[in-house]
Amino acid sequence: MDTAEIRRRFLAHFEQNTTVGGHAAVPSASLLLDDPNLLFVNAGMVPFKPYFLGQETPPYPRATSVQKCVRTPDIEDVGKTTRHGTFFEMCGNFSFGDYFKEGAIELAWDLVTKPLADGGWGLEESRLYPSVYADDPEAMALWKKVTGLPEERILRLGKRENYWSMGVPGPGGPCSEILYDRGSSYGPDFDPASLGPDMPVDLEDRLLEIWNLVFMQEELSAVRSKEDFDVVGPLPKKNIDTGMGLERVAFLLQGRENMYDIDVMFPVIEKAQELSGRRYEAGNHDDDVRFRVVADHVRSSMMLIGDGVTPGNEGRGYVLRRLLRRAVRSMRLLGCEDRVLPELMPVSRDKMGETYDNLHRDWDRISTVAYAEEDAFRQTLRSGTQIFDLATTEVKNTGGTVLPGERAFALHDTYGFPIDLTLEMAAEQGLQVDEDGFRRLMQEQRDRAKADAKAKKGAHRDAAAYREVADAMGAAVQFTGYDTVVDEGTVRGIVAAGGVVDAAGEGDEIELVLDRTPFYAEGGGQLADQGVIELANGAVLEVRDVQSPITGLVVHRAKVLSGEVTPGVAALSKVDTERRLAISRSHTATHMVHKAFRDALGETATQAGSENSPGRFRFDFSATGAVPGSVMEDVEATVNAVILEDLAVHAEIMSQREAVASGAMALFGEKYGDRVRVVSVGDWARELCGGTHAGSSGRLGVIKLLGEASIGSGVRRVEALVGTDAYRFLAREHVLVAQLSEALKARPEELPERVNDLVERLRAAEKEIEKHRVGRLLAAGGELAAGAADVGGVRLVAHRVDGAAAGDVRTLALDVRGRLPGDQPGAVVVIGAADGKVSVVAALNDLAQERGLSANDLVRAVAPFVEGRGGGKADVAQGGGSDASRIDEALAAVTAAVSGSA
Repeated sequence: MDTAEIRRRFLAHFEQNTTVGGHAAVPSASLLLDDPNLLFVNAGMVPFKPYFLGQETPPYPRATSVQKCVRTPDIEDVGKTTRHGTFFEMCGNFSFGDYFKEGAIELAWDLVTKPLADGGWGLEESRLYPSVYADDPEAMALWKKVTGLPEERILRLGKRENYWSMGVPGPGGPCSEILYDRGSSYGPDFDPASLGPDMPVDLEDRLLEIWNLVFMQEELSAVRSKEDFDVVGPLPKKNIDTGMGLERVAFLLQGRENMYDIDVMFPVIEKAQELSGRRYEAGNHDDDVRFRVVADHVRSSMMLIGDGVTPGNEGRGYVLRRLLRRAVRSMRLLGCEDRVLPELMPVSRDKMGETYDNLHRDWDRISTVAYAEEDAFRQTLRSGTQIFDLATTEVKNTGGTVLPGERAFALHDTYGFPIDLTLEMAAEQGLQVDEDGFRRLMQEQRDRAKADAKAKKGAHRDAAAYREVADAMGAAVQFTGYDTVVDEGTVRGIVAAGGVVDAAGEGDEIELVLDRTPFYAEGGGQLADQGVIELANGAVLEVRDVQSPITGLVVHRAKVLSGEVTPGVAALSKVDTERRLAISRSHTATHMVHKAFRDALGETATQAGSENSPGRFRFDFSATGAVPGSVMEDVEATVNAVILEDLAVHAEIMSQREAVASGAMALFGEKYGDRVRVVSVGDWARELCGGTHAGSSGRLGVIKLLGEASIGSGVRRVEALVGTDAYRFLAREHVLVAQLSEALKARPEELPERVNDLVERLRAAEKEIEKHRVGRLLAAGGELAAGAADVGGVRLVAHRVDGAAAGDVRTLALDVRGRLPGDQPGAVVVIGAADGKVSVVAALNDLAQERGLSANDLVRAVAPFVEGRGGGKADVAQGGGSDASRIDEALAAVTAAVSGSA
């Protein structure tokens, strides 16, 4: 049974269930959700977390889903075992205060044991072992009742295995797992009745957990660890959250050994074998690990890019970059030096695309991002190799045999150079790597990241006050700002630093909630409205920001200018109209520029972020390189032509399916409901958007693109002005052009040629000046060579040059060495000082080296006097320092060193 069919049967089982009622089949959410605790969705329940936490009211009592998930804490362990992976799919069924333990057990047991012909999975009951939390006798009784199994067939496990919490205060409860016995070849025989409280390590492969049923029944506080927390009491509503690993069930039903052998994974390994000429033997030797890394990371990277992630140096982008580079590096270690992602990723696309059609629809963008990152990494490998060579040279020159951990860490962290590659290349040089030092620095980095993540875990507590206000209201705040900028409402809640308050006075900073508001809350790239709110009792508030901290709630962050604010008072909201109109023009302009860039560069030029401010906007989009100037000109001309057409801007509410069918663009990472708002500029540009817009394109006046630049791998940023701000900019440009025309006595159209001519003449003059300067410098070379001192039979020139930079010092030293007699040992050391920096170059001829002298040693003799360092080869070495006050002492040290060597 292929993976797609297993997924289909799972959803159908719950949609069509008649025992507890049909479940709403919820499509997989994006891997990117706005959760302060998570980089990515890492469990099937994450999209439903607001319902479990009581932050939002669920729209259905029962749901089922197959959710895309990514877990990243164990990236470095991927491939080392067949259990670790980053991307996976979690099948789940959920009850929000509806059915509870008995219903969950019945539904799960029915699906796994139901014959294939009846739509089930047909697993043998004799191989299935339920487990319960040791302190949950209710679950034990229900498992016996539902399955007919004797008590000794049901495992009793402790908190570590069978109690669930989110790691923060909130709901928790005991679990039951369904374990599948894979047989004696996967672990020792066991007595089910004697197992507990922890699952023995040697049974983890034999007793494979395929399904976890979480019975949310308790409210937890002071969560200190997985096994250490306080139970406040029972939840007012009991919930069900189950998770079944699709890949685990797939390899059981497909008769495979592990997740890497299933139909959606193994084809990538097959392709990697073909490219590398090596064999995958499903074991644990190095090549097997690399094949598994490739299969996992290629799929994970593709799914992340598909959901809008682009490679970067922090957060989600950094995780994606690591995955892509680990895949490429693993193929390199398998012997593939050429580009590999164009061969591997389409294989994964064809398998995963059977379910996720966006992989085919957005393939141009996905592949462009992935292949550009591979090319960038190949360049990193080349430059990193140069840094590595310098590091190993320093180690060897000092007689060392170990590359310091901090150098290996710098190669990894700063230059993106993988530690495995550092180890491999160091071995080729006959060196070891201080792995302990490297691991220590890596752990320190992880600890800092964990501390940062832990600091963010209070985010759920922050929502409590908002939830209290929302629950008291009983309905969502009504936004009326599409139709008006002045509206009446009533104060429904006041939130201050300590939570919900009953009143606020003059000077207080508060968050005010009204039952209806024309103020737009920041979202979708559009900045929030500002303005004033006047209360019927005479109080006045200045609104500085507007946010929507939980779904359905709008809070006005305001300062009380006068009077007292209390709930129940009528309020008159007045939006700053000039600001609103300016922001709305910017938002409409962003849609237009997005459309124009997609027309000019292709469908891969997809929006990756934006900010719509009064009179200006920035627009980020996917691109593999700089946008040609001609394209920028064409885009600007296109959008300004649309402005002249004065196309009507209108909004419609429709289903997501209807919106996509109409050609509307949906942006990555945005959360859309079943009903969406589609904003159109005539019939030209259509996007899903909840923001405010100009009434027609003509109201924008003019759009001026200021320029574009890179903000990360594969992402470009355009900044632009709109309306009056664009006019003022153009007016200033006109004045500047007029001034230049007057100064250069040229017409405006002649200015580029005239300025280029001036620049070329300036460059020619600078070259001539440089030529004369170098000539004067070298003119002293003959005199210095002629005046070389005889130090123990060595012709030595030790000379100071003030005002000379590193390049000049090297040029002079090599010139003087070339002028020394060829039949005598000769050594030259020149020290220059310029702009607070000291430069040192030592150059020796062959006879001096035969006498045992080394340029490297001479530079090291100078280093302590100039607070510097340096090195090189026996014939030429150079260095630098920061203290010019002891240069004369340094030159004396050179003479002493040569004398001592002689």
